[in-house]
Amino acid sequence: MTRQVPAAWLVADTKCLLIYNSCRTGRLIQTLIIKQSTMEQTRKKFLKHFLIGATSAPLILEACKKKDVIDSSSGSGSGTGTSTGSCTVSPSETAGPFPTITPSSLLRSDIRDDRTGVLFTIKIAINNTNNSCAALAGAIVDIWHCDKDGYYSEYGGTSMQSVNYTAVHFLRGRQTTDSNGQVIFTSIFPGWYQSRATHIHVHVYNASGTSLLVTQIAFPEGTGSAVATVNGSGGTAYGYTKGMSGYTYNASDNVFSDDSAGAELAAVTGSLSGGYILTHIIPVAA
Repeated sequence: MTRQVPAAWLVADTKCLLIYNSCRTGRLIQTLIIKQSTMEQTRKKFLKHFLIGATSAPLILEACKKKDVIDSSSGSGSGTGTSTGSCTVSPSETAGPFPTITPSSLLRSDIRDDRTGVLFTIKIAINNTNNSCAALAGAIVDIWHCDKDGYYSEYGGTSMQSVNYTAVHFLRGRQTTDSNGQVIFTSIFPGWYQSRATHIHVHVYNASGTSLLVTQIAFPEGTGSAVATVNGSGGTAYGYTKGMSGYTYNASDNVFSDDSAGAELAAVTGSLSGGYILTHIIPVAA
């Protein structure tokens, strides 16, 4: 039986020449010249798997887009900071003069309470340096930071903070890391106060409540950064009225000035209208 194929169909490459010619009687004469070799067979297998892979690629990419976890590799664009991928324990820092008094009572993801300001999402991933920096599930993470005016809850009425907020607990919270070692808090973009750059305090415990690390998170600075934008003219509509006059930059900050590796510097992306997202990885020895 003759297989019906178009007349004068030419398929060629450097290894294979396939010619189909039609004859006067309507029958087709098929001439096949092919060089068999191990290299040719390898090439065919490669092309087969390549085509299968190509059709699967969109599905793989779409699945990656849906992952809402922090990549442990270095990441972020220009001017937004870096979420470090180093498998070294984050620097230990002071808890400062305003640590959370009873953190176990503040199990929550939305820590805003009555505080107003630019919407701010805080995504922190905890990795275990004793396990090749794998995600540490079940870790307890406390965070706290000041409001847009530079004040802390649970303290006040003293020379260190004149406004008395001893009866409230805004911008403080505790969560337990998920299977990806991650916690997510909803907050407002922190303000700043004299002698300190914009920052967030973090205290990490293991699942049984043993302290693993007290550290702090720094913010990217400079033109176009979230810190500059929020404290610029656009931020006044959200209540940020201090500006940048008198601001202490990371290089002069008594906590971050020695962090030459940028281990405490987070990645911050977003906008005033849409809110900002901070992502940061904190490796601990668990």
